[in-house]
Amino acid sequence: MNRRRFLLTSLAGALAAPLAAEAQQAGKIARVGVLGGAPRETLKISMPILIAQLQEFKFIEGQNLVVEFRHADSQERFRQLSAELAGLGVQVIYATNPYAIRGAREATKAVPIVGYDYETDPIAAGFAVSLARPGGNVTGVFLDQATVSAKHVELLRELSPKISRLAVLWDAPLAVAQHQAVNDAARALGIGVSSIVWHGPEVLSAALRSATRDGAQALIVLSTPRITDRYRGLVAASALENRLPCIVLHAVFAQDGALMAYGPSQREVYRTSATLVAKILGGARPGDLPIERPTRFELVINLKTAKALGLTIPPSLLARADQIIE
Repeated sequence: MNRRRFLLTSLAGALAAPLAAEAQQAGKIARVGVLGGAPRETLKISMPILIAQLQEFKFIEGQNLVVEFRHADSQERFRQLSAELAGLGVQVIYATNPYAIRGAREATKAVPIVGYDYETDPIAAGFAVSLARPGGNVTGVFLDQATVSAKHVELLRELSPKISRLAVLWDAPLAVAQHQAVNDAARALGIGVSSIVWHGPEVLSAALRSATRDGAQALIVLSTPRITDRYRGLVAASALENRLPCIVLHAVFAQDGALMAYGPSQREVYRTSATLVAKILGGARPGDLPIERPTRFELVINLKTAKALGLTIPPSLLARADQIIE
C-alpha cells in the first residue's frame, strides 16, 4: 500500500540518457566499491536495488560493471578497506554508514565517495561545506534523523494515548541529536524517558527489563550501525519478550519483528544513490553534486507482533500504513 509518493530531487530523468550514452561510448569497465557494516553476504543481498538502478544507466554487473563488497565494524578497519579499494582502482566508493564514510574519507581524498547515512550532519562532520555544493570528495543521501525521531514519539502516543514513559535504546555517542529530539518531543507531550545505552547483546534483555520496572511502556530504537546492521532481530525479540511495543527507522527491522517502522523508503534511497554513483562514473565531480535528503517516508506495521503483544492498532494508523505485515 503505497499512498504517499514523492519524487526525489535527484531523479532527473533527462540526465539518464546522456549518462547511459556516455557509459556505452566509454566501453570501459566501471568499478564501484561498497562499504558496509553488515556481513558481506548480507550486503550482497541488500544491494540488488542499487545494482538494478545502475542498469538503467547501462552499467551492468558482469558486463561493464564490477562491484567490490567490503564490510567491517570499526572506523579504522573501514579506513584500511577503503585504501584497499582505492588500490583496486574503484572509481567511486559507496559507503553505507557513518563509520564507513569517515573511514573512506580518511583513506582517500582522490576517490569519490557516495554516502548513505542516517546519523550524521554532513556539514557538522566536515564532509561538506554545504548541501548544495559539498566541495570535497563526499556526496550522498543524508537524513535529518532528529526530525524523524520526534515523529516516532508522536506515533507511539497515537498508538497508546495513555503512554506516560518510554525507553530509548541508543548507541552513544553517534545518536546524540536523535536522543535529544526524542527527549524534547516526549517532554512536550508529558512523556517521561528512560535512556538505555547500548552495551552489547549480552545485557540487552536485562536493560529492557530494568526499563519496564521503571515504568517504560514502549521502546524507540535509534538508528545506529551496530544495532541496525547486526542486532535488529535480537532487539525486536527482546522488546517482544519484555512486552514493549517497539518503533524503529528501518522497514527491515519491522520485518524482523519490531512493531512499527517509520523512515525513508529504502528503494528511493537506493535509486537516489544509484543516480549519484552513475553521475560520478559518467565524469561528474562529487563536490558539484548536491547532497540529497530523503523525501518519501513509509510507515510499516507488523500485525503479528501487535497480536503477540495483545495490542489493537488504531484505525488511524492502519489507514496511513504503507505496508502491513500479517
